[in-house]
Amino acid sequence: MIEAFKTFVNSISSPVTIFTSAAIVFFLILSFPRITTSKWVAGSALLLILLFFGIGLTDENFRRIVTAPDNVPIVAMIFVFGYFTWFALRKATENDRRMEQGLPTVEATEANEKVLVFPYLIFIEFVVALFYAIGLVIWSILLKAPLEEPANPTISPNPSKAPWYFLGLQEMLVYYDPWIAGVLLPTFIILGLCAIPYIDRDTKSSGYYSFKQRRFAITAFLFGFWILWILLIVVGTFLRGPNWNFFGPFEAWDVHKVVPLLNVNLSEFIYVKWLGWGLPKFWIIRELPGFAVIILYYTAAPLLLSKTFFKVIHQKLDPVRYSILATLLLTMVALPIKMYLRWAFNLKYIVALPEFFFNI
Repeated sequence: MIEAFKTFVNSISSPVTIFTSAAIVFFLILSFPRITTSKWVAGSALLLILLFFGIGLTDENFRRIVTAPDNVPIVAMIFVFGYFTWFALRKATENDRRMEQGLPTVEATEANEKVLVFPYLIFIEFVVALFYAIGLVIWSILLKAPLEEPANPTISPNPSKAPWYFLGLQEMLVYYDPWIAGVLLPTFIILGLCAIPYIDRDTKSSGYYSFKQRRFAITAFLFGFWILWILLIVVGTFLRGPNWNFFGPFEAWDVHKVVPLLNVNLSEFIYVKWLGWGLPKFWIIRELPGFAVIILYYTAAPLLLSKTFFKVIHQKLDPVRYSILATLLLTMVALPIKMYLRWAFNLKYIVALPEFFFNI
């Protein structure tokens, strides 16, 4: 039974199924927050995850990867982030329920409960710091530091992986050129987070948790955080093996595994496969379809969204703030779009300019 389960999981494990399943679960959770944040549902989900890990630890390949000193903190990170996300959503749904009943929010009922910083807060922080110190000592005793032999320029480890906090960027390198995945997208992430207070000036629901009043903002942020960052880190840590090939969670990492790559650019799709012509020699004509797609994506899409899904947001924001918001969101959504284009059509680049080392 257990071996059949492992075989089944390995057979359905692929970037498409994992990303799609995670996205479906994510939107189901946020579509029914009162149900999914209940203790019974959350407890059942936790038991299923622990059961999966329990079965997985009986497998040598799974156990070797998950219990590696480098990867133990990432496993812990999944549970810690999952708990605090659930806790925040639960507080938000509780406030939504109270406001529907005409009751004040939980934060409003606690507003008059003032506590002095000293000695109460300082004492709590001191006790927490002691527990953290004890935990770090126990951790250092049980797990050896993941130090390797001195670097040798003639021998590269396979797989050669970045630190865990850069594995999301390394995973994006599969779908984007290095200057986009390593420079442009991280810059957009930082600037986008800095721009949030200036784009969203709505003081509604300030000072208390609420999901109903901030559904779009919470959904967009959590999608970027969980699906486009944490999930990519998990995939890069546990499912990317030698030669950056994709492996199932119970599959042995075979160095000799060969995956055929038949990736083609958009210009080759249009001129060679669809029209049956040869590629034009002049780069502007050759990549004109790609440039047209990029321009339409960043010009027509914001206009279309302002008349449909973002109609309310467009009415609240001035043109400059709406343009910035739309650009940031479209850039974020471009990552899963590019991922699905690679998986479904083997599309490598929308615009490929090797003459200028410029690819999108």
